[in-house]
Amino acid sequence: MELDRSDHETLARWAADCAERVLPFFEQKFPEDHRPRHAIEAARAWQRGELLITDAHAAAIAAHAAASDATTHAAACAAARAAGHAAATAHVASHASQAATFAATAAAHGVADVSDAAEATARERAWQRQHLPEHLHALAFPARNNR
Repeated sequence: MELDRSDHETLARWAADCAERVLPFFEQKFPEDHRPRHAIEAARAWQRGELLITDAHAAAIAAHAAASDATTHAAACAAARAAGHAAATAHVASHASQAATFAATAAAHGVADVSDAAEATARERAWQRQHLPEHLHALAFPARNNR
């Protein structure tokens, strides 16, 4: 799918929104680690034309490093990965789908009762679909990521 700049920016903004929805799972466990938040801010700054792709890429790498540091906390780790992919969307638009997938994963791992995980995932995916223009759904929700 060929994207124009406007659609790419829309995906970056949406990916940042997806990641920000689950960011509390990371920040509650690691309140002093701002790398995922900075990645989300980088995605938004790139979308507004205020940041270079290389700077957004650096923020993405830092958020993924934060995720690696959080591997013992599944929801926090997934939230940091969502933030990293949101920032990486500036470089490659298809990272938006991974931001959404990791946000749904964080939502599933963030529930108190494991039996509520499927419902949490479904709610998150429904929110994601409602907040992205339909013409971008094929890119944001490839069949393999629709869980």
